[in-house]
Amino acid sequence: MASVEFRPVQDTEVAGVIALWETCGLTRPWNDPDKDIAFARSGPASDLLVMVDGETVIASVMVGHDGHRGIVYYVATHPDFQRKGLGAAAMGAAESWLTQRGVWKLNLLVRAENEAVRSFYEKLGYEVEPRLCMARKLIPAPSE
Repeated sequence: MASVEFRPVQDTEVAGVIALWETCGLTRPWNDPDKDIAFARSGPASDLLVMVDGETVIASVMVGHDGHRGIVYYVATHPDFQRKGLGAAAMGAAESWLTQRGVWKLNLLVRAENEAVRSFYEKLGYEVEPRLCMARKLIPAPSE
């Protein structure tokens, strides 16, 4: 691999990131990945970190904070590179990004039906907390 570290995504890599997310089944019709990426890159409280192999984006993690807690999205590793520690490296990069900014806790959302991913995060030391996650859409998605 040409690069073994996560770094902020470059403009020329955005299409590759979206292709990675689609390959990994992370995109949803109600979330525009271009918009998500642009928003994450628009300010100092969030970023999109990637790992590349040559010109190919092989792993990603979107990380940010609200001034109180950190959160990650779009943790992805290309199927050809899975089970090589890149997912754990992505989480390590996100944790490092947050701690460098003084953020002391990382919250993580996992779809309830995704047992394999839940197990992955538990092996990294994450645990289920007795919280109820509630949400309200402030701007309706175009497909709704």
